[in-house]
Amino acid sequence: MQEIKCPNCGEVFQVDESDYAQIVKQVRDQEFSKEIDRRIKELETRRDSDIKMAKMEQEKKFSDDINELNKKITEKEASIEKLKLKISNTEVEKQLAVTEAVKAKEQELSDKNTKITELMSQLNNKDTERELKEKNLKENYEAQLKAKDEQIEYYKDFKTRMSTKMVGESLEQHCLNQFNMIRMTAFPNAYFEKDNDAKSGSKGDFIFREASEDGTEFISIMFEMKNETETTSKKHKNEDFFKELDKDRREKGCEYAVLVSLLEGDSELYNNGIVDVSYKYEKMYVIRPQFFIPMITLLRNAALNSLKYQQELQIVRNQQVDIMNFESNLNSFKDGFARNYRLASEKFNLAIEEIDKTIDHLTKTKNALLSSENNLRLANNKAEDLSIKKLTKNAPSVKAMFDDAGKKEN
Repeated sequence: MQEIKCPNCGEVFQVDESDYAQIVKQVRDQEFSKEIDRRIKELETRRDSDIKMAKMEQEKKFSDDINELNKKITEKEASIEKLKLKISNTEVEKQLAVTEAVKAKEQELSDKNTKITELMSQLNNKDTERELKEKNLKENYEAQLKAKDEQIEYYKDFKTRMSTKMVGESLEQHCLNQFNMIRMTAFPNAYFEKDNDAKSGSKGDFIFREASEDGTEFISIMFEMKNETETTSKKHKNEDFFKELDKDRREKGCEYAVLVSLLEGDSELYNNGIVDVSYKYEKMYVIRPQFFIPMITLLRNAALNSLKYQQELQIVRNQQVDIMNFESNLNSFKDGFARNYRLASEKFNLAIEEIDKTIDHLTKTKNALLSSENNLRLANNKAEDLSIKKLTKNAPSVKAMFDDAGKKEN
């Protein structure tokens, strides 16, 4: 008989040999199973640890690759942003430069417009001043006419007195003498000479011309003197000479035509002063000899005043030409800038296309790496599922070799 003491309650049992053998066998089988289970757990734990370690290393490597790729992509994106910012800044600088240039030119144009406005205002003031001067001149002229009332009676009877006072002296010579008496005081720079050019078949009697200091002619008058005595068989009228006088004026390039006449001595129209016949022929007048010098003075002073306005208007015209040239230069600048902007825009779009291509290429690379991660995961799953049994499923000889190796270890 064998005695067995319970380890828990301390009670002693007596068992025979067969019972003892069964108890020992049970204990041994239980311990063996526990050992087997422990070893299996250790192997599984080691395998899980190895797989986890390998997976962690693989994930770390993959994470490093992804981080490196993301870093490169970030650098590329930063480079792209810098390029875009640089291009944007360049465009802003160009726009600012153009804006400043246009603003400066607009200011210059505004200054010129202001100057033109001032000149026009001055011209208006000049017109008012000219009207006042003309009014004063008219008043002075009327005063002179009044002072010469006594001489009018003398010139009414001029033809009768010519036989005694102007024997051998024509009306032409009389007018020339009158002009020469005041030439150096009133008209020192004027031209007053006989018209000797008969190439066109006719000629006037005298031509009066005067120019400004810069050589610009501002007044020219064609004079014709007509006189007849009481013994003349055919009596002429002043208008009989208008057509020929207008023809001479045009051919000799004169602005005015003046007929100094003693014809129609009884006509109240011609005896009362200066007669404007421009209703028949442009810029033509008929006067008696006593109005010869006043007529020259009147036309000359009016033309001299208008010369100032003409010169000022010419300055304005020149400024207008400058403005037109400025506008032309500005338009040329705009066209050139638009062309350069278009070329720069094309280059910019080309650079953006290349950047897009680079981003697309990097995206494809990223997708390929992500696909590689998926393949690694599948490979890892297959490795975890790998066993000797599966490996030797269709290889009986290899299975036998593994069985023999296991028996030898036991």
